[in-house]
Amino acid sequence: MVKRVPSAGGYLPLGQLIFGLMLPVTGVVPVLDELTRGRHPGLSDFAQHLFMVANMLAAVLFAPLVGQLSDRLGRRQPVLIGSLLANIVVLLLLARDAPYAVHLLLRFFDGALHISALTLLMTMAGDRGSGTSSGRAMGTAGLALTLGVAAGAPLGGWLGGIRPTLVLEAGAVLSLLLAVGCCFLNEVPASQPSQPEDCGRTILGRLPWRQLVVPYAFTFADRLSVGFIVSTMTLYMRRVLDAEPERIGLLMASFMLPFALLSYPFARLAQAWGALTPLMAGSLLYAGALVALSLAPLPLWFALMPAGGIAAALMFAPTLVLTAAAANDSQRARAMGGFHAAGSLGFLLGPLVGGGVLAAAELFGRDGWLAAFWLVAGLQLLCVALFLPLWLRRRGSGG
Repeated sequence: MVKRVPSAGGYLPLGQLIFGLMLPVTGVVPVLDELTRGRHPGLSDFAQHLFMVANMLAAVLFAPLVGQLSDRLGRRQPVLIGSLLANIVVLLLLARDAPYAVHLLLRFFDGALHISALTLLMTMAGDRGSGTSSGRAMGTAGLALTLGVAAGAPLGGWLGGIRPTLVLEAGAVLSLLLAVGCCFLNEVPASQPSQPEDCGRTILGRLPWRQLVVPYAFTFADRLSVGFIVSTMTLYMRRVLDAEPERIGLLMASFMLPFALLSYPFARLAQAWGALTPLMAGSLLYAGALVALSLAPLPLWFALMPAGGIAAALMFAPTLVLTAAAANDSQRARAMGGFHAAGSLGFLLGPLVGGGVLAAAELFGRDGWLAAFWLVAGLQLLCVALFLPLWLRRRGSGG
């Protein structure tokens, strides 16, 4: 299993790398319309959503695989650095003109390489925290992750205002800097890497599923709504509310900033007082925010988006704590890979749900924007309903 690195000063370098890695995730959001229909006139609404779907499909497939590979090697850095270096080439190619099918393929590779790097950085954060320190370790990692996502939106809006493809080119430069930074991480090789037997069955096998089902389910629901936000909601702001890329970036930041700032305290809270209640409350608040946004004019969005960010933090931080605490060292990369796979599956379905509702409404000559918002809100409520009996049992037993 992976030996623990002394925690003093260990969280900060990892946090900086996670922060930088997440900047391109929402950096493309303000220029989604320009990178899709702007370069490929005549694309349908559904085809535009595929730009995000291709990225997340790769994440679903590769997050468990890279976790298995890392646990087998007992090392994180070689795969991490290789993923970042390969992504430089992918992002530079994606910035060039090509048929839309080629751009979708490149987005797939981008998603595979990005999720590989993210899974391993988050796993290294988990390696540094154990027992009562897992809230601190994963809270710090969650804070860095969400701050990166929050900063990416306005940064992408600013770069996209100069030239949309500049967002992709800047991402390539950033990947190079991150790869160099990862060379200086302090990682101790594993003394007992996981064994190769039953490789096909152990990608997600032999994990403590009873402990992981709650964080996996909630991260799926959380990321589905985020996938909807960065695709369908972004297009709604651009087309229906007539928001410019810079304003879209600011709105995304107003959502992500409270999400980021509250991730650490909510993770510590979940470690001390339990995770299920904030998860349930966050889902309810998220659903209410989505319904309100669907009915609100643009000026009110600057008040409603932060409420959604608070809800996202209530869901996200406790799921990280639960995932890191559920698995031992030899399983942690696989557990974290499964966590990101569940989240990426939700992220994948978010654009598909939003784009599918719009496409179905168009067939019947209807406006599908309101239905898309309400359907995603309803899925949040469904997740709450599924785990309500478990919450009631724990409340009744005092757990």
